Amino acid sequence: MSGRKGLWRVAGLPTTKAGVERAFSYFIAGVRLGTVAQMVPAVHIGVATSPYGVAYLASWAAAACAAVVVSVVTLVRRRPLGAAGSAADFALACFLLLLGSVLLEPGERLGTWVAYQPAYALSVIITDGGVRSRTLWAGGLLGVIVCYAVYLGGDARGDTTATAIGNVLTFVVYALVVRMFFGFTRRIAHDADASRARAAELARREEERRAQVMMHNGVALMRLLTEPGTDASRSRLIDQAEVELQRMRSYLRGQAPDRDGTTAYGAAGANLTVAFAAMIERVCDRFADLHVDALLDLGADLRLPATQAEALQRALESLLLNVRAHARADTVVVHLDQGTDGSWTLTVRDDGVGFDPASVTAGVGLREVVMGELRRRGLRVEIESAPNEGTTVTISSGSAPAAARATLDASTDAV
Repeated sequence: MSGRKGLWRVAGLPTTKAGVERAFSYFIAGVRLGTVAQMVPAVHIGVATSPYGVAYLASWAAAACAAVVVSVVTLVRRRPLGAAGSAADFALACFLLLLGSVLLEPGERLGTWVAYQPAYALSVIITDGGVRSRTLWAGGLLGVIVCYAVYLGGDARGDTTATAIGNVLTFVVYALVVRMFFGFTRRIAHDADASRARAAELARREEERRAQVMMHNGVALMRLLTEPGTDASRSRLIDQAEVELQRMRSYLRGQAPDRDGTTAYGAAGANLTVAFAAMIERVCDRFADLHVDALLDLGADLRLPATQAEALQRALESLLLNVRAHARADTVVVHLDQGTDGSWTLTVRDDGVGFDPASVTAGVGLREVVMGELRRRGLRVEIESAPNEGTTVTISSGSAPAAARATLDASTDAV
């Protein structure tokens, strides 16, 4: 029962191309059946006054049956008639107009429902305005107008001339308006479908990016755990792996990466501030094998929103993992500086092998965990490196100027 009720709930139709075409079918059925309802009261008068009563009744029945058939077909198809159906519809309307010039007495062809033929032709013009072929639509409209002129014959003279011209203009105006209505509504539906598809693709890409961000450090740690090492180094890696494991579990439960209850800052992390220097020191302690020199005195009092600090923690961990895996550095210097205006700068410098940013493609760690995530939070990220000269990553508060951001975007693509 609910499915049947839903069939007629136009307001509940989806705003898709299929939904719009289905709404058109309701519109067409309403117009055609409404026209038949208006034709019914005068049918007995037409039979009585026509010189060919039986033929008049047969033509009236053909029009009524055609209207019902078109209504049923469009409702079943859930879309307007195709080219063949519309051509047959226009042809029948033209035939009924031509036949009406014989079946109706002069003087009865204008202004009454006994002369149902013009009204029926108008309903065809309105409901077949959605046919895809512009040539068929224009040809059908022209055919109706020509047949209407033949239908009037010598009846359109004197006072009735203005009515006849008005009826022709009604055909033309309604045809143009309905054609525009069908075309514009279809374009809206097409744009809506395209927007939904684009939104779905962007959501997929964002989810893919989130997965890369959440999984990167954990995957890097697992790779390091598979390599030979001392018990002490493996113990530090296992401690880090526990942190990453909690993050991965949170992600797989569908929780936001920096707002879940298993992060370092708890479920209320978005409303907390974090001592940034202490957080950096904890991260550096887990990378003691890199001989990290943490110079944090100048930013010892700096506090950041917990969500921003969480992203910075992941970025710092990713940078140090990169150093451990690729840089072959002897020392790493992490320096934090806070300005009098509240701005701050975090610098991570290693004396490792470095790389050429113009010829090396950045991995997920640099591209997403560091540069992508931090820049999305309004932070400036700069990477300087050269072969055999180490690498310096500078993270600072505030948005980069437009020109600098464009340069950074280009360097990110090149790194």
